[in-house]
Amino acid sequence: MELGTILGAGFAAVTALGAGIGIGIAAKGAVEGLARRPEMSGKIQSMFILGAGLAEATAIYGLVVAIILLFAK
Repeated sequence: MELGTILGAGFAAVTALGAGIGIGIAAKGAVEGLARRPEMSGKIQSMFILGAGLAEATAIYGLVVAIILLFAK
């Protein structure tokens, strides 16, 4: 394998770090929102799940790109 391929796959895999940070920040906001306004729990929970799913999608795309870079000939 070439060094560029390995570095590219590594950089593509770093998207998981960004997704983890994003989900952590979203969870912090959701917990703070629930502490302030517990009656809005349904709306806050649904918005958090949507946001976490979108953030996780970037990590999945990065993983797919990394796998393609490593195993494509």
